Amino acid sequence: MKDRPRRNDVGSWGRFFWCTLFVILVCVFFSGSLTFSALRFFFGEQFHPVLGSTWKTPIMEAIGDESPLSPAVSVRETVMLPDQVLVFLKYPPSARLFTKEDLRCVYSPDDGNSSQPLVKEQPMRIDFEDFDDQIVRCPVHPRGSTVSLDLVNSEENIPIGPTNHKWDSVAYEALIDRDNTTVVFVKGLNLRPARISNASRFECVYGWDFRSTKFLLRTPVLSIAQEIVRCITPLSVLSGPPRFNDNYIKASVRVKGGRMIRSIARLVKRADPDPPAHKEHGMCICTMLRNQARAFKEWIMYHAQIGVQRWFIYDNNSEDDIEDVIESLLNYANYNITRHVWPWIKTQESGFAHCALRARDMCEWVGFIDVDEFFHLPSGQMLHDVLGNFSRDSNVGELRSLCHNFGPSRLTQMPTQGVMVGYTCRLGAPERHKSIVRPEALNSTLINVVHHFHLSRGFESVNLDPYTLVINHYKYQVWDVFKEKFFRRVATYVVDWQDTQNAGSKDRAPGLGTRAVEPPDWSTRFCEVNDTGLRDRVLENFTDPGTLFLPWQATISNPDEEKGSSSRRR
Repeated sequence: MKDRPRRNDVGSWGRFFWCTLFVILVCVFFSGSLTFSALRFFFGEQFHPVLGSTWKTPIMEAIGDESPLSPAVSVRETVMLPDQVLVFLKYPPSARLFTKEDLRCVYSPDDGNSSQPLVKEQPMRIDFEDFDDQIVRCPVHPRGSTVSLDLVNSEENIPIGPTNHKWDSVAYEALIDRDNTTVVFVKGLNLRPARISNASRFECVYGWDFRSTKFLLRTPVLSIAQEIVRCITPLSVLSGPPRFNDNYIKASVRVKGGRMIRSIARLVKRADPDPPAHKEHGMCICTMLRNQARAFKEWIMYHAQIGVQRWFIYDNNSEDDIEDVIESLLNYANYNITRHVWPWIKTQESGFAHCALRARDMCEWVGFIDVDEFFHLPSGQMLHDVLGNFSRDSNVGELRSLCHNFGPSRLTQMPTQGVMVGYTCRLGAPERHKSIVRPEALNSTLINVVHHFHLSRGFESVNLDPYTLVINHYKYQVWDVFKEKFFRRVATYVVDWQDTQNAGSKDRAPGLGTRAVEPPDWSTRFCEVNDTGLRDRVLENFTDPGTLFLPWQATISNPDEEKGSSSRRR
């Protein structure tokens, strides 16, 4: 049975103050101690949550901690995805970081029946190489079992923490913007897509332990749209030290008179209060991808040549070698690429909004395109030539470009010279536009739909002439590549193409339905216009005169040939 939350289950500012003061005075009277984290939180002093250790001495010794009294590695949060469990670890400064080989995912019966054998599996992968953000990815556990962790060659289990979150009802990211408002990214509110909702129905909630409502602060919501909520930040949070990650203060959203969304969203302060006088990069790209390592080098190298200077890669649960491919690009030519792990399902719009905030202080213009989409300038110009014409007009906030969808072009295997050279036949009519935006022009709601944003008042969009700039979208590639789209996607409205939900979505292949079965005529579909414009430019400007190879050809079909350690992250 679900308990209906009471209207006043989250404390007001006044009640919070007097209750906190009373508790402190009582504790001072009986113990002479004044070390409560609630006081630090309220008065803006450094805030440290008190976490109980879930590790026993043998485990602590196994990680090289010689002091039995030192803090232990513990599980900070867990999130249940449809096909895996995300386990967020919390490390003390004295510990060493675990590798995939150090850990095992352990599955035990929910009923505590010790007679049944434990099932142990190796983690799928581990993300990040720092103490604050390491994520262990365990396979989804069998029905009727609970997942925990243990160390290889150890008898001790590391129990999962007290809170297991479901992926579709959780506040998953939060950051403090340059205007001191908090932007919270949250799933589970089920708001209408592409619409601004009534902010007065919601309130924002701040604290460090959302299992109890005694010491939570609430503030008004300023705007709410899709999964993006902008809130007033409590003064006690703003006046505290800048290293919010160390403090583990979290934010969430509550429906007034209803439920509060659980949270793993630790507050991060991303931007300086004052915008920079000069931005470092003229043109940047934000993208979200999953398992796109095979064509990534071509995409980066080509766009670097036409004027892109910075890439923000949001990795949505890739299982291929994308980290190694990024590392090889960094080693090859020091491309300015950062990979941001973004495990949240059906959150492309939120990811783009998050990226826009990150890129705003660095980039004059930001393009939002996928890894199978390529800017094409038929006039022979470079991107900085096109952007320069509009940068002088302070009212232009968005440049819209038509998008042409290319088909398999009678191919049955991946083209060895890359997608731009291999796929040359497309549909006649463009499907929709994609955008290059000026981040300063974005509406404060950050609402966006299919790669374009709503703009603030006073800014306008400009439709680019197709002779100036178009996008070649290699959407319908050879079947072995295209069929990957039948598995979970990064797109917002189509998670799994085998699901009948949103059957009319333009993200689906026309006439293909919901079955991942290759049609007999697949190689000749989506072919109405022979378009070799971009292919001709690539062959003319990128071919090595000695080897006759394109720069990305050596590894485009086998990203395993070059491997590094890991990609940079910012």
